[in-house]
Parts: sequence; C-alpha cells; structure tokens
Amino acid sequence: MEKNIAIKVSHVYKDFKLYYDKAHTLKEKILFFSKKNKEKDDILHVLKDINLEIEKGESVALIGTNGSGKSTLLKLMTKIIYPNKGKITTNGKLTSLLELGAGFHDDFTGRENIYFNASIFGLTRKEIEEKIDDIIEFSELGDFIDNPVRTYSSGMYMRLAFSVAINVQAEILLIDEILAVGDQHFQEKCFNKLIELKKSGKTIVIVTHSMDQVKRFCDRAVWLYKGEVRMDGNVSEVLEEYLKVCR
Repeated sequence: MEKNIAIKVSHVYKDFKLYYDKAHTLKEKILFFSKKNKEKDDILHVLKDINLEIEKGESVALIGTNGSGKSTLLKLMTKIIYPNKGKITTNGKLTSLLELGAGFHDDFTGRENIYFNASIFGLTRKEIEEKIDDIIEFSELGDFIDNPVRTYSSGMYMRLAFSVAINVQAEILLIDEILAVGDQHFQEKCFNKLIELKKSGKTIVIVTHSMDQVKRFCDRAVWLYKGEVRMDGNVSEVLEEYLKVCR
C-alpha cells in the first residue's frame, strides 16, 4: 500500500445470513414450511464490490439512508467483522467510536473503565496514568467519574467514550453517529476537538445523517446506496445529488 494511503478497501463484499425462529408445533411447521425451504437463499448482501482509498489526513463522510451499509463498512475498517470477499488495509494506529460504551463494564466506575477502554486501544498503564487527568477533564463528568457507568445517561457515556478515544494518539479515527448524542455544548466541544485533530493531520472517517456536520467538517463524501458506492467526491456535489434522491 502506498505510504500516503491510510485506508484501502479493495473489492469488498459483506453478506449476512438471515435466521428464523424454528417451528415447534405442527401448526408452525405447516405455516413455515415454505419459508424453511427458502432459507438457503436468505442472504442479505450488505456491501457489494466496494473500492475506496482514503488518504492520510483526509476527513471523509460516509452518507446514505439507513440500511445502505455505512456502519457495516466502518466495522470492517475497524476489523470488528471481516469481509466475505476482498481486503481492507489500514496504515497507522486506529481508534473507533462505533457504539456508546463499547468496551465499558457497567459495574465499574468511569475511572476504572478508562483504564479498560484505553488498554483496548493499546495504551500501557503508564501511558493511561499520564493521560487520565486530561481524559476526565475533557469528559466534564466531575465526581460522576467515580460512579458505576450503569448510572450514566447516554450523553455521559458519549462524553467518556469520546474523551478516551481522542486521547489515545491514533492516526486514524472512525466515528459512527456518536456525535448525535449529548447536549449542544458538548457536541460543539467534540466537533472543535475533531477540527483540531484534522488540522494536526489525523485521518477521520465519519458516518452521519447530519448534512451540516458533513459540510462543516469533511473534505470528501462517499454516498452508499444499497450496498454500493453510488458517488464519491466533492462534498457539495455529492450532497446535491444525494438530497435530490432523498426529497
């Protein structure tokens, strides 16, 4: 892979098999007989021959309606899941914000979860201890940092998750709709931090339904439609075509 490329997606396909509840009674077996015979064909083709190259330092938005494959593509980039065909290569340390509280344990405090979550991203205990004050300060959780995270609201989860993710010094940051959670003040604070990371040369890929975020932040937009790249390029041009279809 070329040195200036952060993420390369080559001929990627991703399918999921659809599973049905098994019939237990004679009536159910009769009613679901035809469905049972069709189960071999019940494959959901989520992504079909996706090809992308994202350069280092680019800020790219993945847009599209629900079910178009945006979040699946982001999970493939993170290697939470793997493609059925094709290959995804990343060049640089990567961190992701895909689901609120992913990697958090409800019974432990926010402070304890910082250690767990940051270690998942590859930080040593010493590195975490050097950064923990900055993480807590950015999260604005105050005394709540020593409460179990099961007592947190979704906004507090987002504050903690975002604060950890931006402090692991990754070269690539993947974000899936997490900035839609939380109060306006903290959303703006996160957005300003992302702009700061962008200016420092980080590669950022964001899945969002907020066209305002795309216009304000991204250099490029990739429109996914029914699992395929329908358009890829200048933000204004892609959004113009996308909004024509959505109206």
